[in-house]
Amino acid sequence: MSAIIYIRWNQAGSQGQWGRVVGQRVRPLAQAPWLGERPLDGATDLPLAGLPLMAPCEPSKIVCVGVNYSDHAQEMGHGLPTEPLLFLKPPSALAHPGQAIRLPAASRRVDHEAELAFVVGRRVGPGMDPQGALFGYTCANDVTARDLQQKDGQWTRAKGFDTFCPAGPFLVAGAEVGDSTISCRVNGQQRQKSSTAQLIFKPQQILAAIAAVMTLEPGDLVLTGTPGGIGPLLPGDAVEVFVQGVGTLVNPVTR
Repeated sequence: MSAIIYIRWNQAGSQGQWGRVVGQRVRPLAQAPWLGERPLDGATDLPLAGLPLMAPCEPSKIVCVGVNYSDHAQEMGHGLPTEPLLFLKPPSALAHPGQAIRLPAASRRVDHEAELAFVVGRRVGPGMDPQGALFGYTCANDVTARDLQQKDGQWTRAKGFDTFCPAGPFLVAGAEVGDSTISCRVNGQQRQKSSTAQLIFKPQQILAAIAAVMTLEPGDLVLTGTPGGIGPLLPGDAVEVFVQGVGTLVNPVTR
């Protein structure tokens, strides 16, 4: 199966217009692609350049996996997990491509965490077969107030500020991500670089582990973990998350 690229953009009068990318143009869709690809009646193809892109998901929840690369486990002082370490970000943390990550006054150190993410395509939960429920992949940044994470002991506040989950710009169905380069650059300087082959728990394992606990809805977003090399963000920075075959997510940083 060849990869199919979808985007979502801000269009007046809608909660986000979906489209399929064809070359340098976009074919508007009548609904989210996981509901079935159906062209929007009467719509004409648009140029991709200049569209105000939104995060390519509609999450009722954002589920994340911690400590899922061995080098990140080492730098955080954790042992290797024997099962996925799950936590949540609120949907209000979601940020769009190009939207500013806002550093809160409550924290003195906010870090980037480059991550491969995936979007759920159908309802799946306890007692249900998760096979085929993963719709497609995107890039995400699990922005974290590191000092608050260490202070609180649990991660809700550190991970939950508004704008602390940038995602996008593309949703890629059929992408091959078993051994894809993942990296983070800040102001053009490389901070993180690894391969998704180094994930301790792979996306399908993560999906099954989450679905054994809670019901996932179509459009939910799942972050799979970050490699080593996390570091601080400062006002005026530009942070880029790259996943080979999926795209590059760019966000400025402000206070």
